[in-house]
Amino acid sequence: MRRFIDFAARLARAGRRAYARKWSFLGLFAVVFLVSVIVLGTSGLLPEVSSENKSKTTSTVVQSQMTAELPTRIEIPKINLSAVVVNPTITTVAVLDKELLKGAVRYPTSAKLGEDGNVVLFGHSSYLPVVGNQAYKTFNEIQKLVEGDMITVYSSGTTYTYRVRSTTKEKADDTTAIPLSIAGKVLTLVTCNSFAAKEDRFVVTADFVESHSVSI
Repeated sequence: MRRFIDFAARLARAGRRAYARKWSFLGLFAVVFLVSVIVLGTSGLLPEVSSENKSKTTSTVVQSQMTAELPTRIEIPKINLSAVVVNPTITTVAVLDKELLKGAVRYPTSAKLGEDGNVVLFGHSSYLPVVGNQAYKTFNEIQKLVEGDMITVYSSGTTYTYRVRSTTKEKADDTTAIPLSIAGKVLTLVTCNSFAAKEDRFVVTADFVESHSVSI
C-alpha cells in the first residue's frame, strides 16, 4: 500500500511538472505567434482581401462614377428592333429630318447616357409593304411595348439597360408629354402613329436599370 501511495505521489508530482511545462510552452507559443503577426503586418505580408470582395468594391466605384456618353445603337428583343442612333448637334427641323433617314435620333438637348435626365430618341415608323429606306421603319412596333419590357442602348463601350414604365399616345404639340429635365435616369422613345392623325405620337418611357462595360 505504501508503495502504491508513493507511486501515486510521484505521478502527481510528475503531472504537476508536466502541466507546468505545458502551460509554459503554450505561453511561449502565444508570445511567438503575436510577435509574428505584428512583424508580418508591418511588412505588408499578411493575406489581402479576397479578389471577389475587391471586384465588388471596384464595381461599386465604377457604377457611382458613370460618365456621360452618346448612344450609338438601340435594341429591343421583344419587337426585333435593332437600329443605329445618330447624335446631331442642331435642333432645326431640316437637320433632324435628314438625320432620321439614318436611323434613330437622339434629341440634341436631351440627356446623354449615364447622366441624370431624359434621353430622348426619335424614330420613323411605317407599315407600307415596300419602302425605299428601311430607316422609315426604325421604330415600328414600339407601341406594343408594355411595362416590364427591356430596352438596351449602347454607347461606344458601355451597355445601358432600361425597363419600360409606360407606353402612351400623345399629341405632338403637347410640350409637357416629354420633359427633358427629369429626376433620375430615364429613356424616352418617340414615333409617329402611322394609323392616326399625323399629330399623334407614341411615347415609350423607360427607367434605367444598370450599365456595364462591353468589349468592342
